Amino acid sequence: MIMNKMTLSPQQQADLLAVLKARFEKNMERHEGLKWADVQAKLEAKPEKLWSLNSMEMTEGEPDVIGYDEKSGEFLFYDCSAESPKGRRSLCYDRKALDSRKEHKPQNSAMDMAAEMGIEILTENQYREMQQLGAFDLKTSSWIATPDNIRNRGGALFCDRRYDTVFVYHNGAESYYAARGFRGSLYV
Repeated sequence: MIMNKMTLSPQQQADLLAVLKARFEKNMERHEGLKWADVQAKLEAKPEKLWSLNSMEMTEGEPDVIGYDEKSGEFLFYDCSAESPKGRRSLCYDRKALDSRKEHKPQNSAMDMAAEMGIEILTENQYREMQQLGAFDLKTSSWIATPDNIRNRGGALFCDRRYDTVFVYHNGAESYYAARGFRGSLYV
C-alpha cells in the first residue's frame, strides 16, 4: 500500500478536522501552549497525514496532539483512547510471527497494520510519556516497539497500566489476545 496516494475526500477531511479540533479543545492539558489553527494548517498541507489520522480514528485510537518538535517543526499525535484501540486488537506482533503460526492465525500483525496506516508503534519511552498525560490501558495492553535483541529470540514487548504503575512485559511475538492491541504515533 503506497501511503502518499491515499487521500480523503474534501468532506471526509472536513469531518476528521472537526473531530480532531473538538478533541484538541477538550484535552488542552495534553498540548499546553499549542494552537489548533497551527495544527490545522499543517494537516491541510499534508493530506497523506490526514489519511493516516483517519485510519487511527476509524480503528478507535482517538488520535490527539501531545507535543511539538521544535527541531523538525512537526506536531506529534498519539492514540489517546482510554484502552488499546478496539480496531487494532487480536494481532500478533509482526509478519515473521504471523507467518510462523500454522493454525489459528490472527488477521494481521501490529507492525504490518501500523505500516499500512502510515504510523509507528509507540516505543517504551513514548508509552511512558503518554501515561503522563492520563491513565491509559487500565483493562487492556498494547504492543510496543521491541528491540532487535529480544525480537531475534522470538519475543516481543507490551505495556499496560495497573496499580497506578506502567508495566512492561514480554510474550512470544506470535501470541495475540482480544485485550491487546497497539498504539501509534504520527508526526505532522
